[in-house]
Amino acid sequence: MKLNAELKGGCLCGAVHISAQPKSKNVDACHCVMCRKWGGGPFFSVGCGDAVDFEGVENISTFDSSEWAERGFCRKCGTHLFYRLKHEKHYAIPIGLFDSDNQDWKLTEQIFIDQKPSFYSLAESTSNITGAEVFAQYSK
Repeated sequence: MKLNAELKGGCLCGAVHISAQPKSKNVDACHCVMCRKWGGGPFFSVGCGDAVDFEGVENISTFDSSEWAERGFCRKCGTHLFYRLKHEKHYAIPIGLFDSDNQDWKLTEQIFIDQKPSFYSLAESTSNITGAEVFAQYSK
């Protein structure tokens, strides 16, 4: 995968298609309670800033999960489509949405590491950031 290459993908039922340009080849894992409730486990995503386009927007529903963020999903099949910071127009897109099975991806960061349950561990050596450290980064 070339850096800043446009990737395509979509939801499980095909009602929503996505084109996005990830900012890097890095994958992040979020262990916060909301992400784990949303998807049943950690949220593996790539940061795309605002370089995201959707087809089938009439099939997208959003949930305001906090004052600063919303989560989007397909209203037909329930596929998770994005986590978006409202004020920065930053999209975190689930890595599994993309059609590419490219092996260039690398898990580099785990956030809300202090909320990670003890029943699983990820083997990769990553940056591990607590919830307090995440909020400190965004309050600057």
